[in-house]
Amino acid sequence: MNAPHTMPRSESLTHAVAQWISREIEQNRLLPGDKLPSEKQLCEQFSVSRSVVREAVSQLKSEGLVSAQQGRGVFVNERGARQSFKLQATSLDDTQSIAQVIELLVTIEAGAARYAALRHTPEDLKRIKRALIGMEYAIAKDQLGDEEDFAFHQAIVDATKNPHFITLNEYLEQHVRRLIRRARSNTATYHHNLVQFVQQEHQAIVQAIEARDPAAAALAAETHLRNAAKRLNTYIKD
Repeated sequence: MNAPHTMPRSESLTHAVAQWISREIEQNRLLPGDKLPSEKQLCEQFSVSRSVVREAVSQLKSEGLVSAQQGRGVFVNERGARQSFKLQATSLDDTQSIAQVIELLVTIEAGAARYAALRHTPEDLKRIKRALIGMEYAIAKDQLGDEEDFAFHQAIVDATKNPHFITLNEYLEQHVRRLIRRARSNTATYHHNLVQFVQQEHQAIVQAIEARDPAAAALAAETHLRNAAKRLNTYIKD
């Protein structure tokens, strides 16, 4: 399997890696049940970072093309398992579609936080707190902390111990949260005050999960998402 000689930069790197793997599957060079090259191999093959490879694989998972098996790797799915759930493409200027997608995200996030509060292990809590601290460091360096934000939400979903939450979260990461992050990163003037509010909301979620208070965790997650929807309008207007 030979990688393309030239690769686009920035966000298109993820798309290019995902497209290459998808093409390998479509052209039957990777068959159902086959294991994908390791993360390390893909990084070396495409000369990209681990975060690019992880995001590309996450995108393929969200499309139902591949699935992860704990401790074994990522494998190509049977064709019947693909595209079992798909959202229509949504643009930032389609306010009605954005509102509908946010409603879905609120429901999923609140449920995930509720179950994380009930089921998290000490190690889960460490990962959630580690991601929260990572966001704080990113903010201190005037960075958006997108990767840290993803790690935070992923850690909460992992703590649910429910594989369906995990799979759906990967899909929503590709098709919903990235829209919010794109609007935020495209903002001409970075809203430091809004970032601090976001971080306070994250802290409230963590505190409720740590206290094993499912109702408070669900409410904190819902509040965070509803506020995120309001902030989205601010990002778009700038």
